[in-house]
Amino acid sequence: MKETINFNIIHNRKNTGSVKYDFIPKVPNIKDVIPMWVADMDFKSPVAVEQALQKVAKHNIYGYTYIDDEYLSLLQNWYKSRMSWNIKKEEILSIPSVMFGISATIRALTKVGDSILVSQPVYYPFMDIVKDNDRKLVVSPLVFNGKKYEIDFKDFEIKIKQNKVKMYILCSPHNPVSRVWTKQELLSIAKICIKHNVIIVSDEIHSDFVYENYKHYPVCTLSKKIAENTITAIAPTKTFNLAGLQAAHLVIQNKKIREKVIKSVNATGFHVLTKPAIEAVKAVYRDGETWFNELLKYLQQNRDILVKEFSGTKVSVQDMEGTYLAWLNCKQLNLSCGDIEKLFLKKADVWLHKGSTFGIGGEGYMRLNLACPQQTLKKAIKQIKQVI
Repeated sequence: MKETINFNIIHNRKNTGSVKYDFIPKVPNIKDVIPMWVADMDFKSPVAVEQALQKVAKHNIYGYTYIDDEYLSLLQNWYKSRMSWNIKKEEILSIPSVMFGISATIRALTKVGDSILVSQPVYYPFMDIVKDNDRKLVVSPLVFNGKKYEIDFKDFEIKIKQNKVKMYILCSPHNPVSRVWTKQELLSIAKICIKHNVIIVSDEIHSDFVYENYKHYPVCTLSKKIAENTITAIAPTKTFNLAGLQAAHLVIQNKKIREKVIKSVNATGFHVLTKPAIEAVKAVYRDGETWFNELLKYLQQNRDILVKEFSGTKVSVQDMEGTYLAWLNCKQLNLSCGDIEKLFLKKADVWLHKGSTFGIGGEGYMRLNLACPQQTLKKAIKQIKQVI
């Protein structure tokens, strides 16, 4: 099956069990909502995935599976070629999802009542998973310098000392504010965390989505000392739109920490990835690079369209350094996030994710997923502009 890469095709995802399309709010008078809230893409995965899954289905025997050497080698090659990251096979722990891995890490390395730090606004499941594991959530808000968001390192360290923080959950690249942290910023984070014995758990699921003039640094690659204090969560699921197949990995260089996390994962009863997931991951890391490179160009075009179309309106787009999630400043509308969400949903038939969900600093903002055909994006923008 020959690969035809065309991201302009609109695929009907309704009635497929899609959270994005079938979990639409039951709001009266809504006819045809454009869902741009949850972070999955409206593009078909590479054809190599279809071929791999057809082969699995044709064999039609679904017994116990295991992660083989080819799987690990393909993963290693992807990160080495794209990020100069040399991952050793024994450092890789396969898990069904990034959040599953972070939860297991929290239980392995902290105790009930321990403090865990996050930088808000940030991916809201971080907050949920800290609280649901009976740990104390500590927040060091990001600061906006007029152009981009930064970490307030003074506040960051004060919060760590005051609350005896044991773990910091880093989002890199950052969701939802689209920052790709610089090498110096990551070094500053690591220096403070090492100084105060704070484990870094770095969620790098968006690490492939980095635009021109920016560079992603896996924090654990900055020094051996930092690597010994870091757990990195990665996955092909954002990169290749495979979230429904459940496949992710933790990379843990510190052997003692790795053994504790493995024990925590084993305690959940999790065994291994499914056969479809394993074969899909092999397929994308073996044959998906051309598809992804074209995707990245397309997303950058979408970003540029979004910025241009909202220029001069009451909605502005925060500079996007990475991810496919745009952070829209809607403060000039003088409405709460809830009211902005309702306005866009009821009047514009566009469903965005309200910024207040992401914590401190999110009020007045909306998050928009631009990983869709340009026709869809332009239609959504037009409908939003008509109501603002």
